[in-house]
Amino acid sequence: MKIQTIEYYFREVLLSMIRKRWMTFASIGTVAVSLFVLGVFLILVMNMNKMASSLESQVQISVYINDELPEAGRKEIERMTRDMKSVTAIEYVPREKALKILQERLGENKKILDALGESNPLPNSFLVTVGNAEDVKKTAALIADLYGVEEVKYGQDVAANLFELTHLIRFFGLILMALLLFATVFIISNTIRLTVFARRKEIAIMKYVGATDWFIRWPFILEGVGLGIIGGGVSAIILRSFYSAMITKIYESLAFFPMVEQYPFMNYLTVALIVAGIFIGILGSTVSLKRFMEV
Repeated sequence: MKIQTIEYYFREVLLSMIRKRWMTFASIGTVAVSLFVLGVFLILVMNMNKMASSLESQVQISVYINDELPEAGRKEIERMTRDMKSVTAIEYVPREKALKILQERLGENKKILDALGESNPLPNSFLVTVGNAEDVKKTAALIADLYGVEEVKYGQDVAANLFELTHLIRFFGLILMALLLFATVFIISNTIRLTVFARRKEIAIMKYVGATDWFIRWPFILEGVGLGIIGGGVSAIILRSFYSAMITKIYESLAFFPMVEQYPFMNYLTVALIVAGIFIGILGSTVSLKRFMEV
């Protein structure tokens, strides 16, 4: 491709965007808002997945044992549990320690335990940590069958419910993405269509004198790409500031809250948004040109 041809393409794009500056501004704004909303949904889904994974990795099995079980029986339960391949750690929690932990968790409300007097209704127990969250259910069932074990509980339901919520967010996020993509392509295609319509006679003349379809298409496609890149870039800049402020605010009160690290995640997201903007621009331009190229 000749340098003069390239210069012609970019000059046409620039002049077209300046002539209809308000439509250009509307198109860039639509792309930016659409991609910003898509980015927010993606950030939300990624962090929900991170939170669910963190909860799953911290799932512990509480094993309550019979109060009348002798010390030898307790040690036998501990040995057999420790020997299970899925178990990574086991901690014995006597009933006295369990009561202190409960009092600490209740904080100012620990006075409600005064009604118990000197009695301690809490059983002796073990806290069992499993390496893989998928093995929790199976491991809990094996421990429950051991002699002297009264009850086994684990908090896998919390992570499972969180995953269900993540799936719902992803599902509705995809629907919203599709709707926003359609709206953005529609706006951009109309912007390009106005330019094509205004120059329809010029396009017809160019075709009659032998100009190829691609020679005519390129300025409009490049205009769509330009709108997409600017819109994607604007949405990326806003999202980076938004996510940085969100992480700072959350970590001020919840220092150990599991969040996706800002970098390199935001770098990948920036590239993805700009690529998405380019795709939207090309699609919008192609749709608008199809009708007017038939001369």
